Amino acid sequence: MTIKDQIKSLQEELRQHNYNYYVLDNPTISDYEFDMKLKKLQELEAKHPEFADANSPTQRVGGAITKNFETVKHEHRMYSLDNSYSKEDLLDWETRLKKMIDGPIQFTCELKYDGASISLTYENGSLLRAVTRGDGVQGDDVTANVKTIKSVPLQLKGDYPPKFDIRGEIVLPFEGFNKMNEEREEIGEEPYRNPRNTASGSLKLQDSAEVAKRPLECLLYNITGSNLGIKTQFESLEKARAWGFKVPNAAKLANSIDEVLEFVEYWDVKRHDLPYETDGVVVKVNSLQHQDELGYTAKAPRWAMAYKFKAEQVSTILLEITYQVGRTGAITPVANLEPVELAGTTVKRASLHNADQIEKLDIREGDTVFVEKGGEIIPKIIAVDLSKRPSNSTPTQYITHCPECETELIRQAGEAQHYCPNYNGCKPQIIGRIQHFISRKAMDIDGLGKGTVELLFHHDKVNNYSDLYFLKQKEIEGLRMWLDNPDAGLKKNNQLQVPLGKAIFGLSQGWGNLSRTHSDLIAESVSDIMEIFNLKKLPEGVEERKFERLIDMLNKTIHTVELSNYYSFSDYVSFNLLLDLKYPKDTLDLFEINSLDIDFIDEALSLNRFKRHEKFEDFIVKVSDRNRVGIQSKNAEKIIEAIQTSKKRPFENVLYALGIRDVGEVSAKNLVNHFLTLDSLVEASFDELTSIRDIGESVASNILSFFSNEANSKIIARLKEAGLNFEVEKKELLSEKLKGLNFVVSGKFSIERNVLKKIIEENGGKNVSSLSKNTSYLIVGENMGPSKKEKAEKNDIKMISEEEFYDLLK
Repeated sequence: MTIKDQIKSLQEELRQHNYNYYVLDNPTISDYEFDMKLKKLQELEAKHPEFADANSPTQRVGGAITKNFETVKHEHRMYSLDNSYSKEDLLDWETRLKKMIDGPIQFTCELKYDGASISLTYENGSLLRAVTRGDGVQGDDVTANVKTIKSVPLQLKGDYPPKFDIRGEIVLPFEGFNKMNEEREEIGEEPYRNPRNTASGSLKLQDSAEVAKRPLECLLYNITGSNLGIKTQFESLEKARAWGFKVPNAAKLANSIDEVLEFVEYWDVKRHDLPYETDGVVVKVNSLQHQDELGYTAKAPRWAMAYKFKAEQVSTILLEITYQVGRTGAITPVANLEPVELAGTTVKRASLHNADQIEKLDIREGDTVFVEKGGEIIPKIIAVDLSKRPSNSTPTQYITHCPECETELIRQAGEAQHYCPNYNGCKPQIIGRIQHFISRKAMDIDGLGKGTVELLFHHDKVNNYSDLYFLKQKEIEGLRMWLDNPDAGLKKNNQLQVPLGKAIFGLSQGWGNLSRTHSDLIAESVSDIMEIFNLKKLPEGVEERKFERLIDMLNKTIHTVELSNYYSFSDYVSFNLLLDLKYPKDTLDLFEINSLDIDFIDEALSLNRFKRHEKFEDFIVKVSDRNRVGIQSKNAEKIIEAIQTSKKRPFENVLYALGIRDVGEVSAKNLVNHFLTLDSLVEASFDELTSIRDIGESVASNILSFFSNEANSKIIARLKEAGLNFEVEKKELLSEKLKGLNFVVSGKFSIERNVLKKIIEENGGKNVSSLSKNTSYLIVGENMGPSKKEKAEKNDIKMISEEEFYDLLK
């Protein structure tokens, strides 16, 4: 088999495996086997660029940088849809259709996925371009980014037409969205608001390699073009599926409007089981001939209607407004709510974003508020029920000082957020910066979760991220402490709050020994520990005898406890109350239990009275195991190894890890590519910084401010001492055949321009952005602008074709 045949064979095989995995959800080989085949293809294509293919599976990883997205006119306009919000609207629509169409009308019912609309153009089975909806007439060319989405076929199979457009939605599944937010919260970043906006924003990222890291999917629903050989909408979905597109299986053919309404009613309930956001149902006249007869209004097709599901909304009580401090010092107000069920999940908290939002809603503690999800994954408070506002209500006064370090807050002109300026002395900021530093996209240090970072900080082992590289295994072994439960939300009078289900389980041990599952079932029926006395009916499966034993023992102790000393809130119990319920005799006389720490536990365990209760420590662990953190010998060894391994991370990751405000992964990479070393970056002027892609005036000011900070300079000096990479690592070249040559690449080629540029660099050449007397060659592709040609001729710059460029490599 020739090299060309090997490459083509591997490409076809990997395309099929991609289709099996991302479209059919039925992989036939392991991830490892796939990666090995992909690696082999990458090596062959790198050695033989003459056989490269712009639609090869190797192009999925991205890497193309798009400074400005070209505006492209849609060959076939992308219309909006008329919306309906009731069954009556659909019936009225059907009546209008019958006046224009003779005979029975069939409908295709499809779910309306909430994502970013996209139009894909295919020519001879290959993806030609991907364009956003824009204003419906024209949109942005985002081909490089869309190519990274695994469910978008780069090469079709079957009996596809020579050329056509197919429309769909770029969506972000809930699972992937939640994982992205978990990673952001781990490093102290504000979570993304919802999957739809995140998916839409992903398409406009300038680095396609960053898009490739996001778990986006593309769901297709409409084929547009000439001479397609298709007669109905439902047939078009089946055809698209056969050609290799990911087409949702939920679509249904309906023979009457009654069947349409059945479809709507079914999915209004079942939509919560879907892995994607959906906000309604799209109903289309099935016959394409009928669609042609019906035509369009100025804005929308007459043959389609979108039925929008009503956004889910509930009311609940705002218990308290608390304030969180992020790693940059940004203050975020949080509404702590009486727990309420909404769209299949229990909502206890909602972000209030900033002072302006609080003022706009005139929201106050004790208010009855309306909470909505709708298309949002993160709940939002949309209004206050003023009719239920308590008579003694007072307006919310936004805090003036940091809730953690009590430093007076600042608010820059034009910014919505308040900030704590205590950069070097505010605990959440310090811990947040360390968390950001060790995160996967930064230094990627395994074994250091938030709890462990807090533990190291608590014991004064780490006060900034440079301290990590000077830790010794022996000095961190055996460290331990108790942390506030992150799920507890509120903490009044320094009393730790324990989830109700876990509290019932812990209390029952020795008093009936309820299982963890049954304890959780009871907790779902009550919102306060005292409410279990009034339970009319036990949840199915809970043994009455065991439950009665728990109630009996609680009755014997409850009268010995002064309940007013303890603060619990819905679905949570004060840990101190649990201790006094379990061991009521003189507990408070012996200890002032107002903040739980390891010293108290050790002291308690040393006393004979507690030793008589063998299950005491077991009880402590069972109700608070998520709050106890420690470093054992093996963990300590792994942590030190991971820290040492992180020294190999490239400069761009180190720069991102430093946590300069508003310098994200893409900005860090652009800075590294421009300056090559940290010393050059530190010496850069404001004008030089703002001349770089993605670096605006605000970001440039943040960079200058960061490096002028004396404390940061000392930290960087220690990181240098530890051996971190602060300059670009020189890459091993495939050859030096292009050494000393400067290239400008212009126009369209048989391969992606970024691939062509990569070949230049891998063979010792240099890519430059504009023509000058120092330019060695201008590589000319199709549709190159006339100004480039004129300038090349003026400066006697040699112009060569793509084929002539490959000759230079021979």
